[in-house]
Amino acid sequence: MSPRKIRIANAFFFFVSGFGYTTWTSRIIYIQQSLHLNERLLGTALLALPAGLMLTMPITGRMLSTISSSRIMLIGALAFNLMLGLLGFTSQYWQFIVILFFFGSSRNILNLSINTQSVSVQKLYKKSIITTFHGIWSFAGLAGSVLGLIMAYFKVPPTWHLLVVSIGLCIVALIAWPNTLHQKPEPPEKKPIFSLPDKALLKFALICFSSMACENVMYDWSGVYFYKAVHASKVTATAGFVIFMIAVTIGRFSGDSLVNKWGIKHVIQNSAILIVAGFAVVVGLTYNIPVLLGYALIGFGVSCMVPLVLSAAGRSKSMSGGPAIAAVSTVGYLGFLLVPPVVGFIAQAANLRWAFATISLLGLVILWMTTKMHDDE
Repeated sequence: MSPRKIRIANAFFFFVSGFGYTTWTSRIIYIQQSLHLNERLLGTALLALPAGLMLTMPITGRMLSTISSSRIMLIGALAFNLMLGLLGFTSQYWQFIVILFFFGSSRNILNLSINTQSVSVQKLYKKSIITTFHGIWSFAGLAGSVLGLIMAYFKVPPTWHLLVVSIGLCIVALIAWPNTLHQKPEPPEKKPIFSLPDKALLKFALICFSSMACENVMYDWSGVYFYKAVHASKVTATAGFVIFMIAVTIGRFSGDSLVNKWGIKHVIQNSAILIVAGFAVVVGLTYNIPVLLGYALIGFGVSCMVPLVLSAAGRSKSMSGGPAIAAVSTVGYLGFLLVPPVVGFIAQAANLRWAFATISLLGLVILWMTTKMHDDE
């Protein structure tokens, strides 16, 4: 089988992951309303997703060491979309929590296996092609959010929207799977499940934590904020999420040229300024147009932060590349998973504007950490 066919098949699985995830996030506000959840209850429920994801990490690692990543990739895709379809049918709070737990678990299985597969596909090429897979995830995420906007506009309930998408993505996965790379699993390495950064990498870890936290807060709460704090319609609230995804996608595809022009440190600094400015506009001017502008600024700010930080960490002199990237990404992942539920608790205790204002402080943390970076990092 040609490397091109294998590459395209793997790209389809990245598409399945991105499209499926933003299909869910584009309808959070509707599910919250149908279950009559306040911000605290929604935040508590959202904790189930990272709980399922993190508890599955060691299991997925063991699976990848004994079973071909292509098989696990298919299992993960089918399970992920099964949970996606079931999310629209939840009628009780406990059902929502249970399904979110398994949604997070299956998403972890899918994402770890497609990234493992992408590393193997990269070995078939002399030039770098691995970043295009993540670009495809962003494009798929944008497409999923746009479809969510269309469904909201035509008042299609999440029940049928999520079900039809889940069936369609299962079909895509089943069609693409035969052309994936079926290689023998690699034996497991003796290393800790979670790696932590050393002192020299701490600045990168905090940047990664803050950036990923801001990004996932926007995935989970941008629609709810628009609806509750700005008092916009649910369609407009979904449009705000689409604007954010457009900015993220454009930023990721233009990041390389900006780095070539300014360097990693200055791109991260400017990205942090965009995040802080975006949240300031969103919190300070609760009107449709300013909030849409603020979402775009935040989207541009978070768009290429993580790959740049991981690239800088990989060149660290205190740790070898692989362990350094693993350590920084572990801390970043904690921000991605744990901070969004906290927004619900702050919103319930105060309001959503205070919650978003608190998250904006993470942009200042990034800006502060860039002062610790050297220009050649």
